[in-house]
Amino acid sequence: MSGRSYTLHVSPGRSPVLVPEGFSWWALLLPLPWLLLHRLWLCSVFWLAAAILAGVLGEALPRAGTAAAIALALATAAFAHDLRRVTLERRGYRLEGAVIADNADQALARALILSPGLAADSFGTGR
Repeated sequence: MSGRSYTLHVSPGRSPVLVPEGFSWWALLLPLPWLLLHRLWLCSVFWLAAAILAGVLGEALPRAGTAAAIALALATAAFAHDLRRVTLERRGYRLEGAVIADNADQALARALILSPGLAADSFGTGR
């Protein structure tokens, strides 16, 4: 079976969250909007501080500033989904498992089929 790997995070009374594994192209192309879209507030503040620092460094040493900006962009894209996982854990979600599917909708459907109690816990349906 081919597809993408997702980690499933659950918290009682809240909808489950699927986080894909791997590199995030959107986080590479639009890092700050991507972080804000996923409600990674603290990460956004640190990213903005690092971007400002790279800009200041670029004024003094242009090549070093460019290298720092590229490194920041690549690191953001490489670790974007891991930052989401850590933030979800801090918000009370627990890692339920991993699911492989072609897209997030199929991954959620597969997770609910494999673990029917998950729907009752997450969506408040009766048992």
